[in-house]
Amino acid sequence: MLTKGIFLPPMSEAAQKYEAVIGLEVHARLSTKSKLFCSDANSYGAAPNENVGVITLAHPGILPKTNKKAIEYAVMMGIACNCSINQKNYFARKHYFYPDLPKGFQTSQHTVPICGPGFVTIKTSTGERNVKLHHIHLEEDAGKSIHDMDEDYSYIDLNRAGTPLIEIVTEPDMHSAEEAGLFVTELRKLVRWINVCDGNMEEGSMRCDANVSIRLKGETKLGTKAEVKNLNSIRNVRKAIEFEIDRMIGMLERGEKIYQQTRSFDASNDTTFAIREKEEANDYRYFPEPDLPPVSLSNEYVINIKNNLPALPQVLYKKYQTEFGLNEYDAAQLTLEKEIADYFESVIQHTTNYKAAANWINGPIKQLINEEGISLNTVSANRLAEMIEIVDKGEVSFSNAASKLLPAIIKNNTESIAVLASQLNIIQTGDAGQLQEWVNTVINKMPEKVAEYKKGKKGLIGLFVGEVKKLSKGRADLKSVTQLLEDALKS
Repeated sequence: MLTKGIFLPPMSEAAQKYEAVIGLEVHARLSTKSKLFCSDANSYGAAPNENVGVITLAHPGILPKTNKKAIEYAVMMGIACNCSINQKNYFARKHYFYPDLPKGFQTSQHTVPICGPGFVTIKTSTGERNVKLHHIHLEEDAGKSIHDMDEDYSYIDLNRAGTPLIEIVTEPDMHSAEEAGLFVTELRKLVRWINVCDGNMEEGSMRCDANVSIRLKGETKLGTKAEVKNLNSIRNVRKAIEFEIDRMIGMLERGEKIYQQTRSFDASNDTTFAIREKEEANDYRYFPEPDLPPVSLSNEYVINIKNNLPALPQVLYKKYQTEFGLNEYDAAQLTLEKEIADYFESVIQHTTNYKAAANWINGPIKQLINEEGISLNTVSANRLAEMIEIVDKGEVSFSNAASKLLPAIIKNNTESIAVLASQLNIIQTGDAGQLQEWVNTVINKMPEKVAEYKKGKKGLIGLFVGEVKKLSKGRADLKSVTQLLEDALKS
């Protein structure tokens, strides 16, 4: 039965008695050119029912053929998720009423999926942990039913029908909305990193079903679960799980029974509602797909895919800390996206100042990308390395390099950096006479601060240096300025 009534959030004291248990099923649409079992185009944004042929329409007498690239992408994702690869696997028919799948069943995998158990590492507020995966399997997507275009009729767009999906199924291994959100975030990063899916949740390229149950702390038996379907953003994943946890605790505290249900999420008020009682696996009447041969993968095939995978973000995150001496923040920022990591790797081919390269990419470069909408490679790797070198040598201050030289390079990507710095009049001077003149000017206009410094407030040296920097418009060699100031203030 479907429960009814108004939900009242439980008191926090009651909530502390319970533990949430969460498992996720994440569907990722593979970025192949064609669908999973036919040559119809696999593309987003086409006119309704444009990418539809006889196999998608399930005409009599037609036979499907498995997309090799989809198999390759599934294996790539399995390796990226530390999964075992089932070298002999097969497809099955899943019988379920899909009004937008013309053949009346879905071709999926059940008993022997392409990828076995694995794990994905997430970084929580309490540290790193591995979320266990049960498996990853391949299946085709259903089409799209549209119910809000006409008062009397529903419309069906079959463009999506038959497009290739991988479904990443976790164990019931998470215990908070935070962990679930971090897991989906990491998974989206991975599919984009290895380029098997664009990870665009708003367009439906990734969507998530959350299985949520609660139990008293200390219990080992799982409680009755509810599955919240088709969550299309990380925010919605978090909000739906938070609501379900509170809803279930409230029901148990009121002495009500929790029924196994399939539910949907209402993003307008961050609540869920029941849509049907949950089906069990035997309701789908799985059996091996008779029109498709089993998939057989050789050792060489799997090894070749593994050897051709790019270095994964977790590997680079640790490498940047252990080998390059970067802190956790820098390493995390550099491995947010593969494009950023690739750019950093290119820059350090031209400089060994890894910290400076990280500071530039995580600071001024990202700021310009966000503000100006430029691409990451607008400033070539070797040009950025040249800027790092000119700052390291003390020829240009970091401040002037970031605020003046970097924009100039973007506007003029052919002129040498030295010439641009000279044109901008930002080359630092070490001329003793000029430096002493700036120092004297600053000291003479701040007699009260000079007196305070001489009485022991040595921290004021930073104020004097800053004033000289301002007066010189960033052209003063600050190391020399500091020494001159200390000498002058002794007298």
